[in-house]
Amino acid sequence: MAAQHTRLVAAVVAAGLVLAGCGGGAKSASGELAKLEIMAPADPGGGWDQTARAIQAAVTGAGLAKSAQVSNVGGAGGTVGLQKLANEKSESYLMVTGLVMVGAVETNGVDKRLEDTTPIARLTAEEEVVVVPADSPHQTIEDLLKAVEEKGQGVSITGGSAGGTDHILAAMLLKAKNIDPAKLNYVPYSGGGESLAALLGKKVDAGISGVGEYKEQIKAGKLRALGTSGATPHPDLNVPTFKNLGTGVELINWRGVVAPGSISAAAKDRLVKLITDMHASPQWQEELKKKGWTDTFLTGDEFSKFLTAEIGRIKPVLQDIGLVK
Repeated sequence: MAAQHTRLVAAVVAAGLVLAGCGGGAKSASGELAKLEIMAPADPGGGWDQTARAIQAAVTGAGLAKSAQVSNVGGAGGTVGLQKLANEKSESYLMVTGLVMVGAVETNGVDKRLEDTTPIARLTAEEEVVVVPADSPHQTIEDLLKAVEEKGQGVSITGGSAGGTDHILAAMLLKAKNIDPAKLNYVPYSGGGESLAALLGKKVDAGISGVGEYKEQIKAGKLRALGTSGATPHPDLNVPTFKNLGTGVELINWRGVVAPGSISAAAKDRLVKLITDMHASPQWQEELKKKGWTDTFLTGDEFSKFLTAEIGRIKPVLQDIGLVK
């Protein structure tokens, strides 16, 4: 009887060890991830938060993880979250990132950079659009840029935060036409609703944002689109791309995920496979359709090369407009 009791205790202890091994992101017996942690380096409700929660829904819905938890760490264009990621020890931890953070790292001069993370995947992107009020005298992007060249600060262009995607696109368009960046009168707003109100109220001459922010007002005839920033014309807007208009400018507001820089090669491979499987799942494809996001999936080393190239081309633009030395 004593021997039988000893075997039972040993079995219970062994089972406890197995369960403990499933914590911290280890695989469960069925092969799914036991727990995935996802950080949105922004307050709830924005694009990064929406992306994090879409990942959460897709990986759990597809049975790729037993649980997925989202946390929000807002501040300074995502760089507060980036600093937190640098101290994270879990090997099943992802942080949402994107083009905005590339600029924020440069403008905020933070100690930890995206180069210190482990790139996992680029997921989605949204094209930018330049708009003017419907009755604006500027019929084309050439008209608007010519006005900036002639009137300088007398022409105002609104968009999101200073150094963000909208500001970067404005600077790139001026640079393409060899216009002095000092002539750019950029009026930043924290949200698309504020910039939209400024446009409709004729407080500014033009606006830049993601297509989704202005699309309904364009369709309603209250705003006129002058062009979009993607590689090909946007399917919902009957306007040319800036690239096809001869500026050579192409810019997408991409979003993706990175992991702590300290994770092992095996952990990186697991996370890349997890996100690859998620991307192929019906649950993720439905999220893309529901949100209207453009699929720009890219993983691992290819994403690393893309990220390096983005950092290399964005920093000089921010230097041109005086936000980075």
